[in-house]
Amino acid sequence: MTTSVRTKFRHSRVKGKTGTIYIQVIHNRIARQIGTCYKLFSEEWNGAEVVIPEFDTARYSYLVEVRHGLYEMRKRIEAIIWRLEKADVKYTTDDVVTAFRLPDDDEHSFCVFSIKLVEHLKRMGKYRLSETYISAVNSFMRFRGEQGDIRLDEIDSDLIKEYEHYLLNDCGLCRNTSSFYNRNLRAIYNRAVKKGLTMDRVPFSEVYTGVDKTSKRAVTIETIKEIKDLDLTGDAEMSFVRDLYMLSFDLRGISFVDLALLETNQLQNGYLTYFRRKTRQKLEIKWEEQMQEIVNRHHVKESRYLLPILTETGGDIRRQYLNALHWVNARLKKIGKMIGCPIPLTTYTARHGWASAAHSLNVATPFISQALGHDSEKTTRIYLSSLDNEVIDEANLAVINAVYAVPRHGIQRARKK
Repeated sequence: MTTSVRTKFRHSRVKGKTGTIYIQVIHNRIARQIGTCYKLFSEEWNGAEVVIPEFDTARYSYLVEVRHGLYEMRKRIEAIIWRLEKADVKYTTDDVVTAFRLPDDDEHSFCVFSIKLVEHLKRMGKYRLSETYISAVNSFMRFRGEQGDIRLDEIDSDLIKEYEHYLLNDCGLCRNTSSFYNRNLRAIYNRAVKKGLTMDRVPFSEVYTGVDKTSKRAVTIETIKEIKDLDLTGDAEMSFVRDLYMLSFDLRGISFVDLALLETNQLQNGYLTYFRRKTRQKLEIKWEEQMQEIVNRHHVKESRYLLPILTETGGDIRRQYLNALHWVNARLKKIGKMIGCPIPLTTYTARHGWASAAHSLNVATPFISQALGHDSEKTTRIYLSSLDNEVIDEANLAVINAVYAVPRHGIQRARKK
């Protein structure tokens, strides 16, 4: 680097008055100054840095703040110089000063960059990822509080460690939730690094970004039976929600978003065919009579959707789905309490429930990869995608029969095979 950055002190012409601190930038023998708001007495500057006196002196806190503030300013200036050097173009000290004085709404600010990234993801149709990033950014900005946005150059390991402490201790979150936020912030930060907006200071290297094994979210076959047999006569809303849950279970734990988006033309020749929204994997499921009975109860004539979760005239499909998911989960939790379910009942437990039921019926592990028992769902998808669809259909029918037809002793016999 051919550019130097020095912090200097200018004495006051009036004896006993405070002098000023400025930062000098020199490039190709041309010097420019960047002023600061800090003022010191002569004895508070030793020629290279701020002198910090004893703790009980009146100016202690102020001088500590000055030293930290100067450090942050220098770090930001050095980062600007690094970017200019990396761009491999001619620049002047005026360019450095101009970049330093850019308003906080430029792309080098974390929040501004994140918002632009989120808008880009939405245009690309990646709504779920954009919402995940916004959730992480909002959490980080709550941590920042009155300090507000921060330059990308100022994000370092000390700051992220403070943020992790805030999540775990001040917010009382578990490690997995803290890790979730930090993984997404790291992903945003890495995108900024890739664009050359900041050098990589690996700020997330000293915080936890792994995934602890969570408590079991699967429900048993007996619980699924209780849900199916629950008397909800006279409560149309709860009956509808119960039917959605059972259909999700019957369809090998189809996710709620995929269930909501099912269209009538996807059901042909006795098979339901759809692409998982999350992975774009094509799935074909043999259509059973239990599934048709549920659809018959709720399908709206002439609607392109198989189920009345979304409407064609309701505007933003994503917003409709999220509202419906919240509405359904709130009622599922009530159903769970009605049957004494030991875990909060949500749409997602149907997926775990199907996999657990298949495993308990001694369905071969390769067919279901022990139902999300792997550390990565990717392994499960690899197993399932390589299997004969007819075998999977038979496994699914066995699981459905265990709930709708086979008595308890039949399940026990299946386990002994």
